[in-house]
Amino acid sequence: MASTDPLLVVLLGPTASGKTSLSLALAERFNGEIVSCDSVALYREFDIGTAKPTPAERASVPHHLIDVVDPTEAVTAGDYARRARETLAEIRGRQKLPIMVGGTGLYLRALLDGLFAGPHRSEELRERLRARAAERGPAHLHKILLRLDPDAAGKIHANDTPKIIRAIEVCLSAKAPMTQLWNESRAPLAGFRIMRLGLNPERDALYDRINQRCRQMFEQGLIEETKSLLEKYGASPWPLSSLGYKQAAHFLRGELTRAQALEAAQQAHRNYAKRQMTWFRREPDVRWLAGFGDDPHIAREVLASVAANQLG
Repeated sequence: MASTDPLLVVLLGPTASGKTSLSLALAERFNGEIVSCDSVALYREFDIGTAKPTPAERASVPHHLIDVVDPTEAVTAGDYARRARETLAEIRGRQKLPIMVGGTGLYLRALLDGLFAGPHRSEELRERLRARAAERGPAHLHKILLRLDPDAAGKIHANDTPKIIRAIEVCLSAKAPMTQLWNESRAPLAGFRIMRLGLNPERDALYDRINQRCRQMFEQGLIEETKSLLEKYGASPWPLSSLGYKQAAHFLRGELTRAQALEAAQQAHRNYAKRQMTWFRREPDVRWLAGFGDDPHIAREVLASVAANQLG
């Protein structure tokens, strides 16, 4: 018997692959609402470097989980999953089509597969770990995590200090590997038929788009936005270490020329796209589409597929 659960469309893919364009087409066609799955777009005031939907796009279709936390707040994957599940339940209650759109793989997995309720945060331990990272470098913390939880260390980039610190915190507080806790206490999302659609454009074409997007960010004032955020909040907010903002900050500190900062941002975004695809290829039951989300033939194919799946 076919499931009577409502459909949830999940659009995944690397940065600059056209997810926003395709999500808007879906939402307009099927009376949908868009839920962002982007760890930086959550933050207010981080606009140019996040490629958020434009004000006009957000006015045309309801968008959720964009501009919902202050720059000084910390949001974990578990925090995101709780917010997103509440949002999806509300959309279901309105009998609208929920469309998840995002490139933050860990947040998406926390939402769909569940994330254990880890130990409470320990600011004292976090400060000690931050001091250790500042003194000996992030690779030192990664080596500690490798001893505590090799599986987690294999999935977290050696330079991703915030995630490494959280993983070490969980291991030490729970006296068990974080991966073990994850496997024991996951609660997958229920109440929806999940349709995963993945965008997989040709690599050189994707890199061209990434390079152009980065140029546009710098031309539109990314450096000025970063300067304003640094003056207002200092260097501590996590999003200031994210792609684009990090390279703009290097320029502002005189460590890179503007051209070097742009080139570094382009390279960082290209590397990120590679990591995204590595992550997303591990997602189950993804229907991969060879093209960009704004390609007319991709849009037609997706619209037809979603229409068929809405019938249950």
